[in-house]
Amino acid sequence: MSQSSTPGSYAAADDSATLKSHVEADEDARLLPKTLRGQKTRAKILDAAEAEFGERGFHEASINGITARAGVALGSFYTYFPSKEALFRALVDHMGRLTRRYIAERVAAAPDRMNAERSGLEAFITFTRDHRNLYRIIMEAQFVAADAYRAYYESFAHAYRDNLVAAAERGHVREGDAEVRAWALIGMNVFLGLRYGVWSDDREPRQIAEEVVMLLQHGLAPTSI
Repeated sequence: MSQSSTPGSYAAADDSATLKSHVEADEDARLLPKTLRGQKTRAKILDAAEAEFGERGFHEASINGITARAGVALGSFYTYFPSKEALFRALVDHMGRLTRRYIAERVAAAPDRMNAERSGLEAFITFTRDHRNLYRIIMEAQFVAADAYRAYYESFAHAYRDNLVAAAERGHVREGDAEVRAWALIGMNVFLGLRYGVWSDDREPRQIAEEVVMLLQHGLAPTSI
């Protein structure tokens, strides 16, 4: 998916509030450009990198290809990233933050954990349909930048675990090992996103989410008579 066709593109919009929301997705704002112009340029490079790495893979992707997609000078690239690998790592981290932010905004109003699971999975599948290059980039990260790959999923698991602990304290779910549950739910969501977000969009995200919540609520055991 090219930069210009990415529905969720964060470089395309000129609205400063939109850009600000994506800048805030980065963990350490001290490392980001201080000017709006610099932030826009960095966002363009990240947008272009998503398309370049997603379509060509890390090894075939080139800095020249990224700057051409972004419409920026080669010198501008090195102002923000020292190398192609540094950009790739930044992209993995940034896409993880954008994914979590996108989901968090859509589950914020959920009254309980099951509704949060429903809204969260629906949001994740929608996000993957808008960012179909996400899976290739993250899968390749395990070979190109294994630490970034692990950090990507550990960040999700940490937040998921905390949410499950809070849900158990409120009586919304049964007590249990939140760490194991977090990784199990992430694994399920990852493959549902791959099947229904990347490989095919033949079913509505809400329909898939409803089926998963039914599984979480009732398990696989037959209904008692």
